[in-house]
Amino acid sequence: MKMAMLLHVVGFLLVLGFIHSQAALVPKSYDYEVKEATFTRLCKNKTILTVNGEFPGPTIYARRGDTLIVNVKNQGNLGITIHWHGVKQPRYPWSDGPEFITQCPIKPGANFSQKIVLSDEEGTLWWHAHSDWSRATVHGLIVIWPKIGRPYPFPKPYAEYPIILAEWFRQDVEAVLLDFLRTGGDPNSSDALTINGQPGDLYPCSSSETTKFIVEYGKTYMLRMVNAAMNLFMFWAIGGHEVTVVGTDGAYTKPLKSDYVVISPGQTIDLLFKADQPIGRYYIAAKPYNSQPAISFDNTTTTAIIEYKGYKKSSSPPVFPHLPKVNDTSASVNFTGSLRSLATRAHPIDVPKKITRNFLFTLSINTLPCPNNACQGPRGLRFAASVNNITFETPNISLLDAYYGRINGVYGTNFPNFPPLFFNFTASDFDESLETPLNGSEVKVLEFGDTVELVFQGTNLVAGIDHPMHLHGHSFYVVGWGFGNFNRSKDRLSFNLVDPPLQQTIAVPKNGWTAIRFKADNPGVWLMHCHLERHISWGMEMTFITKNGRRPGESMLPPPPDMPPCT
Repeated sequence: MKMAMLLHVVGFLLVLGFIHSQAALVPKSYDYEVKEATFTRLCKNKTILTVNGEFPGPTIYARRGDTLIVNVKNQGNLGITIHWHGVKQPRYPWSDGPEFITQCPIKPGANFSQKIVLSDEEGTLWWHAHSDWSRATVHGLIVIWPKIGRPYPFPKPYAEYPIILAEWFRQDVEAVLLDFLRTGGDPNSSDALTINGQPGDLYPCSSSETTKFIVEYGKTYMLRMVNAAMNLFMFWAIGGHEVTVVGTDGAYTKPLKSDYVVISPGQTIDLLFKADQPIGRYYIAAKPYNSQPAISFDNTTTTAIIEYKGYKKSSSPPVFPHLPKVNDTSASVNFTGSLRSLATRAHPIDVPKKITRNFLFTLSINTLPCPNNACQGPRGLRFAASVNNITFETPNISLLDAYYGRINGVYGTNFPNFPPLFFNFTASDFDESLETPLNGSEVKVLEFGDTVELVFQGTNLVAGIDHPMHLHGHSFYVVGWGFGNFNRSKDRLSFNLVDPPLQQTIAVPKNGWTAIRFKADNPGVWLMHCHLERHISWGMEMTFITKNGRRPGESMLPPPPDMPPCT
């Protein structure tokens, strides 16, 4: 009897294990309903676009290598796309999300089940709308834990908290977009910065809803941070506490201790902090970093509160952190330039050494003619932006559809390897004729397996500024950076090929350059653009097409049956 019972239990456990193993093969799914919801900020109700009525949107949780299904149903009034920022989507660009690059918008009332294919990403990424300016309120985190049985490369934190930095506009964000595109000028600034959707104590009608984190003395916490702001770099710090950076853009870094952080729009950073100060309350604060005084921006400060367990109510305000000055370029580049890959046996890196494709891409603010010089850009002209003097012209069907379906006339393949004209890119004065770009939908075609060295060169045309450059479908190694014009024979000698950080979004400093390397091993159509929203709206974007390889597993997968139609 006991033997029979034992065999029964063993059999049950074997079946249970089989069921569990089969369940692990079934992708985890999320339902995302894009719809309007009303929120109160800055003393006023406002209807905004959300996912599932949440602002910020829901967090996706996964483990390294998982495949997820996100069922997106558009209940809004406009077409929308969703991008899974930092997810490489190996061989499957169909769910990447940028509007008219890999898909046409999901129409109001329509659905699209997006397959999210994780590979080597581990840490924090995020998702956001990638159509018009909807991402101002349609965004959220993606948390990717190690595989089961694999530890963090640092002591496991006691708890993890999200830190989502963003901007709040009193005006409808689509109206902001349409207005500045119509006038040719700069967009209106936001009215508040937010941490996890709340402006904080320094804004009107906001103190009662300020984001608060409860911590225990002696415990170590992980903060998973993203800068979801539309047009602002941010300085960030915790009053009285040092933090340790342990990851960025879904890859681990060597521990970097600092009393402040600078984070680009689109970038994610993983931080550890130890609650080792006297029991009390401490402000988390974030404010803009801006290197271009000629532009207007939201120069305010958002706050959240860290409160220790055991804190007794006091009239004393929380301890406020010291933040760098708003125009402190040294603080920005010193922090970003200090990041290094972890580069251990458990988390190795593979920096391309033998380069097959060399590119130099200039990043410029430009101007275009305006009838009667009636626009609000410089000298009555219209603002534009470009990569290698080409302002991207958005097609009316997706580039991916055109490439996969071999549809002619949608794009060209003559995107230049280098700028069409070499001059002193960072000079203080220019001939005004240099400001005018060409319009085009040109792409750069890469062979499968190409190893790419790409130098971003910022220019001072119209107005130099930092550019957070983001590449879809790939991570890249940031092997060097500097100010002034890139000097190939000299600057390459100082490249870091030992432990450069692995990122997907990198700040190119004002009137400076940044060099990246990556391997083109992901067949598909992949957008690269500045993550300042006004710059991509002006055309600072281009697209790579990586061709199929010759071996099994090196070709793009076919499209899903429910791709949003372009007609």
